[in-house]
Amino acid sequence: MKPLEGLLVLEFSQFLAGPSAGLKLADLGARVIKIERPVKGEACRQLSIKDLFVDDSSLLFHTINRNKESFAANLKNSTDLENVKKLIAKADIMTHNFRPGVMEKIGLTFEDVLTINPKIIYGTITGYGNTGPWAKKPGQDLLVQSLSGLTWLSGKSSQGPVPFGLAVADLMCGNHFVQGILAALLKRIKTGKGVLVEVSLLESVLDVQFEALTIFLNNGGQLADRGNVKGSAHAFLSAPYGIYETNNGYIALAMGDLMQLGDILDVDLSAYSDKKTWFTGRAAIRKILRKRITTKSSEHWIDILRKNGIWCEKVLNYNDLNNQAFMNDLQLKQTVKNSEGKDMITTRLPIQFDGGILTSTKAAPMVGEGNETIHKQFLNN
Repeated sequence: MKPLEGLLVLEFSQFLAGPSAGLKLADLGARVIKIERPVKGEACRQLSIKDLFVDDSSLLFHTINRNKESFAANLKNSTDLENVKKLIAKADIMTHNFRPGVMEKIGLTFEDVLTINPKIIYGTITGYGNTGPWAKKPGQDLLVQSLSGLTWLSGKSSQGPVPFGLAVADLMCGNHFVQGILAALLKRIKTGKGVLVEVSLLESVLDVQFEALTIFLNNGGQLADRGNVKGSAHAFLSAPYGIYETNNGYIALAMGDLMQLGDILDVDLSAYSDKKTWFTGRAAIRKILRKRITTKSSEHWIDILRKNGIWCEKVLNYNDLNNQAFMNDLQLKQTVKNSEGKDMITTRLPIQFDGGILTSTKAAPMVGEGNETIHKQFLNN
């Protein structure tokens, strides 16, 4: 039995943050029904990555919305809205990420929904909260990364701001959303009352930066110094931390004893025997290390460094990663199938329970694919 079996989730959320949370809840066993507009469905169905589509919906949509059902309803239509309210009356959780003011117009605010279902867990995601001068700004990942200071932590100083290579604000917000919803379920057990859960993209991506922000706030307001040496991996950590080119690829060096590393690599680092210089002199140190490491292969250095207890790894691309034995040993991939029989390979929930891996073969639904079943089960009695 999966942990959340028996719970019904209504997902009004679109794009990535809210639906990624719904995916986690579904993989944990909840029944997740997407409430979508008829015909076109939610907007993410047409938001493609590399122009990849399956059954008229983007592969991105399928990635985020597998293991769910779809109920098509026009929330501006009184009959459809009444049907949605009947579903709300039987739900445990509902989520949305509409702009501030939208649910007020529809009549489905938290206060409205409590009159329908007093024990509902009502979750909302915004870009920047419900009030204040930023409340109506577009809550889009790159924009939030840019406003939050995150883009000044990666790469070299000479590069200017460098955005994260994933929708990190959306994904972390989705994870925080799940945390809040699970905590709200426990609170409901104690109180018997509905709970409002609110998260925002901005607050989530600031929380991800708690380490860097705490340093900034307690260090006289000094901004991060990324340095200008290729391979810098952390604006606040000393040498040797970073990525180094070899003669056939790259290796990553984590934190470690610089003097020991110098002996292993046969380079003179005696000028940096004082640990304080490992940070102040990190650019020069990295140049010395880089010059030496580039002379031999990744395999050569990994073998020597590991034997001496130095934390290091090869830098893999996705082809390298996919060929690693642990991808199969840990069953990190799963195949899902849509209603037309199309197979897609994707990742699985990374959480295990009682030694068991949770998987599902169910791909994302077509728009309104669940209407008939949901009508029979919930609305025709």
